[in-house]
Amino acid sequence: MASLPEDLPSLISEDDRDAAVQRLQEAYAEGHISHEEMDEDLHQVLTAKTRNELVSALASLPEESAGTTSTIAAASGRIQRRGPWRVPRSLKVESAFGRVHLDLSRAVIEHAVVDIELQLGTGRAKITVPRDAIVDVEGLQTGWKDLLYKTRRRSRPGGPRIRISGAMGFGRLKIRHARR
Repeated sequence: MASLPEDLPSLISEDDRDAAVQRLQEAYAEGHISHEEMDEDLHQVLTAKTRNELVSALASLPEESAGTTSTIAAASGRIQRRGPWRVPRSLKVESAFGRVHLDLSRAVIEHAVVDIELQLGTGRAKITVPRDAIVDVEGLQTGWKDLLYKTRRRSRPGGPRIRISGAMGFGRLKIRHARR
C-alpha cells in the first residue's frame, strides 16, 4: 500500500471557497476593492485548488486590524466552533465552567499567524489544527492538568502558525493535528 507524500499542498473544500467568495463580496460592497479587482480575485478564488492559492487570491483585501480581538465567552456550557468558519487574526475564548472545542481543520484561515488566548476556569478544551499548522504553546499557563500535545516531526511549509496563550485552571487542553 503506497502512502501519500507529506509535501502535498492542502486542498480546499467548497465551504472554504464559499467563505472566500463571501469575503470578496463583502469587501466589494464596503468599497475596499473595485469591480475589476473583484472580478479578478473572484476568478482566482473559483479556480483555486490549494489553501495557498486561496490566501493569495484574498491578499489584496484589507487586513483586519491587529488590535481587534474576537471573543467567544460562556459562563457555563459548551463553546464549539467547527466546520467552515472564518478564524479571526486574534481570538479570545473565555469559559468559567464547561467544555471548549475549536476545530480549525476545515476553517478558513486567512492569516499567516493566528493568536488564540484561552481564559478557562474548569473543564476540558480541545483544539484541532490544520494538518500543516505550526503550533506554539509557550504563552499558555496550565494549572491542575498538563497540556496534551505532540509536536509534529515534519510540517509542510505554508501552513498557518497557531499561537496559543492564556491560562487554564482545572482542566486539560488537548491539541491535535487534523488527519486530512
